Amino acid sequence: MVEDAIGSVQDRRAAGGLRLAGTIAFPRVALMTIPGSRAGLEAPTGRMRRDYIRVPVVRPLGPAQKLRLAAQGLLLSPLHAARARRRGVPGLEWRRHAMRLGLPLLLRGARGVPRTVLYRLVLFPMDSTRYFEFGTLGEWLAQGTASRYLDVSSPRLFPLVVVDGGRAAEADLVNPHGQDAALTEALVRAAGLEGRCRVHRWEIEAAPFAAGSFDLVTSISVLEHIPRDREAVGVMWRLLRTGGRLLLTVPCAAENSEQYIDRDEYGLLAPDAGGFVFWQRFYDDALLERNVFSVTGPPSRRAVYGERVPGSFQANAARKRSDPAYPFWREPTMMAREYSRFDRIADLPGEGVVALEFVKS
Repeated sequence: MVEDAIGSVQDRRAAGGLRLAGTIAFPRVALMTIPGSRAGLEAPTGRMRRDYIRVPVVRPLGPAQKLRLAAQGLLLSPLHAARARRRGVPGLEWRRHAMRLGLPLLLRGARGVPRTVLYRLVLFPMDSTRYFEFGTLGEWLAQGTASRYLDVSSPRLFPLVVVDGGRAAEADLVNPHGQDAALTEALVRAAGLEGRCRVHRWEIEAAPFAAGSFDLVTSISVLEHIPRDREAVGVMWRLLRTGGRLLLTVPCAAENSEQYIDRDEYGLLAPDAGGFVFWQRFYDDALLERNVFSVTGPPSRRAVYGERVPGSFQANAARKRSDPAYPFWREPTMMAREYSRFDRIADLPGEGVVALEFVKS
């Protein structure tokens, strides 16, 4: 995945590319499809299709370019949000909450939080399918307050708004990425949530909580990055008390696949000889049954959202990786134009994301 505005480092997914000998070529980015396996990677086993992504070296913006980009975002972000609202894009209420949370911090400053992070929190805190993921899970959480809440490495905006909005009395946030967890801790302190929200630098498999500790567990677009995903689901399910809810989102497609990337975002996996590490998987119905539902049972609710034209997500992700001046303020209207809801994963023409709710009986 690509990095969210204030989210944990993550994103996934292209039209307009030129296919050359098994490679989809984008400006300064290559996504290579190679069937079979690649030795040396600490990653899932299996025979699903594998795509390999080369991340370009990008020249950073200069001060004048950064200033111009900031001014454009200040002017255009509200316009695109208003247009998306008219077209019914989900999740826009999370933008409004992010602005209410971030604007005072931006004006007065927040120790340990760069102003660029606060600027994005105010003007474009989410990108691509986050609108659907946050909006859908937010609707499912609309009623009731969790007494104890666990979030597993979701983009940090989501658990912060859950706690700040009173949907959880107290929360534990698990994130093994040290630098990212430190930024989350700084935002928790700046927002005055440290008494109700604790950040732990653990992998979920190593979390020392007692079984049945939580009545709500969330994990947004994280499971696909964990090589032993079934084991991670098992831990989340064990930590959930009877009657509690587990809310997950994962990328999906009519046919499953895996991606490997030559930039190690998390520093948690060993690269192969070519420098590639496991990045993420796309779940089809069969893979969800095997790796998730075999632990939890069938979901009580599900929703599917995806690209209308196959490849559009990958084209967008490629541009984000290669263009330091990417106009993030356009994301809401892009979602309105290029994405829609689908009844089933099997109906997706390309890539998408599925939201799942499980209730432990």
